[in-house]
Amino acid sequence: MKKPYIIAEMGVNFYDTAKVMGITPLEAAKLYIDKAAEAGIDCAKFQSYKAETIVSKNSLAYWDTTKEPSKTQYELFLKYDSFGEEEYSELCEYTHAKGMDFTSTPFDYASSDYLEDMVDFYKISSSDISNIPFIRHIGIKGKPVYISAGASYLSEVDIAVRTLKESGCKDIVILHCVLSYPTCPKDANLRIIETLKKDFPNIRIGYSDHVVPDDTMMTLATAYLLGAEVIEKHFTLDKTLQGNDHYHAGEPEDFKKAINNFKLIDTVLGCAEKTLLDCEIIPRREARRSLVLTRNMKAGEIIKEEDIMAKRPGTGISPQYAEIVKGRKVIRNLEEDTILTWDML
Repeated sequence: MKKPYIIAEMGVNFYDTAKVMGITPLEAAKLYIDKAAEAGIDCAKFQSYKAETIVSKNSLAYWDTTKEPSKTQYELFLKYDSFGEEEYSELCEYTHAKGMDFTSTPFDYASSDYLEDMVDFYKISSSDISNIPFIRHIGIKGKPVYISAGASYLSEVDIAVRTLKESGCKDIVILHCVLSYPTCPKDANLRIIETLKKDFPNIRIGYSDHVVPDDTMMTLATAYLLGAEVIEKHFTLDKTLQGNDHYHAGEPEDFKKAINNFKLIDTVLGCAEKTLLDCEIIPRREARRSLVLTRNMKAGEIIKEEDIMAKRPGTGISPQYAEIVKGRKVIRNLEEDTILTWDML
């Protein structure tokens, strides 16, 4: 295994940070990029949409309204849709200058078109997994596509993947995702990662997380252990802020913990070949057993079963050869507790 590719989903959290800090949303977005780069994240991801093209004005909220009080999706999206091509172009350049990849999830055709020259790959939201014409429109562009599979059946994932392949997309990543904000740990169903790896053996599989971070970032570590090659999680500078995604997002320190977990996992997993490690050479010799005399013996005496027993260290004749040793003569005088070697017999 190797460290997963880590995506910080900035989403629109930086708008709330901008208000709290008294700076512009663009300045806040750049601050998010700075902190993500410092945490060792691979990609900064945003969301590109306009309220009037993403949702009907009468659409109901489907999130925890105690955390985000907006009663309709339109009301929520309208708060966070001020960025357009110019802003994302600037953020793209800024992200690349920080050594990270850049992407933004488009939620309409116009966004997908102006993002084409910016994004290192396209990200398609779970909400658009059945939007086949839109998926085809993105697939034709020939860029890698990461697609979340939240709230979908395998058959729907299969249709979306086939659409991408048929449109010419050759680099696809499927992200297991639960479309619930936040996702209860009991609903995370991380074994779906294994299911997707089995059903789509030639496609990279990852995980887009909405579980509230725990102190050890165990959810992401488990996803990695189950084979997730890509990890995506919402990113914030303050989980206590009111707003759409702060309450289930990770702060920079959470991401640092996760990355350290991934490194530790790689370290302890090691190699699948069962062989003798360098660190085991001396312990193997000293902790194994040899055949040892239980009494003084004179040259010419024949070794009987009661004359030997297995003791540490393993520098002499191994106990596995006890039947061969019994009945042999010792060729010189030997004291009790002598570790037997073949040249003594």
